[in-house]
Amino acid sequence: MMTSFLFRALDKNAALFLGLLTAIIVAVPALNLLLPPDHPLHVPTYAVTLMGKYLTYALLALSVDLVWGYCGILSLGHAAFFALGGYAMGMYLMRQIGTRGVYGDPLLPDFMVFLNWDTLPWYWYGFDMFWFAALMVLLVPGLLAFIFGWFAFRSRVSGVYLSIITQALTYALLLAFFRNDMGFGGNNGLTDFKDILGFDVQADTTRAALFAASGIALGLCFIICRAITRSKLGKVLVAVRDAESRTRFLGYRVEHYKLFVWTISAMMAGIAGALYVPQVGIINPGEFAPANSIEAVIWVAVGGRGTLVGAVIGAVLVNFAKTWFTAAFPEFWLFALGGLFVFVTLFLPKGIVGTVTDNWAKVSRRKHAVDERPGDTPSTRPAPNPAE
Repeated sequence: MMTSFLFRALDKNAALFLGLLTAIIVAVPALNLLLPPDHPLHVPTYAVTLMGKYLTYALLALSVDLVWGYCGILSLGHAAFFALGGYAMGMYLMRQIGTRGVYGDPLLPDFMVFLNWDTLPWYWYGFDMFWFAALMVLLVPGLLAFIFGWFAFRSRVSGVYLSIITQALTYALLLAFFRNDMGFGGNNGLTDFKDILGFDVQADTTRAALFAASGIALGLCFIICRAITRSKLGKVLVAVRDAESRTRFLGYRVEHYKLFVWTISAMMAGIAGALYVPQVGIINPGEFAPANSIEAVIWVAVGGRGTLVGAVIGAVLVNFAKTWFTAAFPEFWLFALGGLFVFVTLFLPKGIVGTVTDNWAKVSRRKHAVDERPGDTPSTRPAPNPAE
């Protein structure tokens, strides 16, 4: 049953996207590891890491599009779930350092030794095991989203009010994680990672493997999102987005549908954060910043809300532009980002993918109308004369 549910998502467009993603997952590590550095097609390790970071951002954008594009929940706090997943992975990576830290303590991370902590806090127990950390990557963001959504959706908080509350949530976590007594590194966060699953995080092979893992996670989450949105559940979500009161009047428990998709989305964002941390080498409270959540919304708007593929394209394109812009004109990036959002809102309200899809549909309808003109139909053509 689950297999058929997932395979229903694999239509022509989804298969094309997954095929392209698979080609990238295979080609980039191969060009990095198999070709010598002086080869013109060689992909340097820093580029592999950069593209891996883009894939984690694409996964974050996909999670935002699931709740915003298909359920109408404009979240301005998804950076909180992203950062929580990142901290869960960062705690595992810190526990792997052991005696190789600056202070050589086999149990306490360096920042705890520096702050004169005597014992490891209870909530750090278990993070020396990868399976436990991976479980927390899902459970911590998912549980927070479930509790938050349970109260918010049952109270019928929606629209701009819900957006403001989600932004307040991530800002509260930002302030909390800045405190040194929270036990998460305070302002500096968690960094100086050594290895993951016994492999050096700085090694080329590990970087390539993390890139591939990011691509695989993106592909799997895309299939899950596609299966959800193309099922009967997805139709109800769209109904909630377009006419919540009418959907509720028809007898659907709207808050249950919202809570389900909200929790799934938060867990996806947590996975993105967990894959992001070992590739960039640090996680700090700055990842909770509300501006990061707003930027993720811009990625979805640029690519095309309610398309899934558009969210991925928007995240990659905007972050590629950010990489180039911040290197060439660092002081103008925020102005460029704001201008891009205004331009998309005014001239591409459906985003890149939505606009292309609409234009293609118009051309197809026009061509279909021309092909079916009454004068061209077989029923109106004169019958051939057998004598001739």
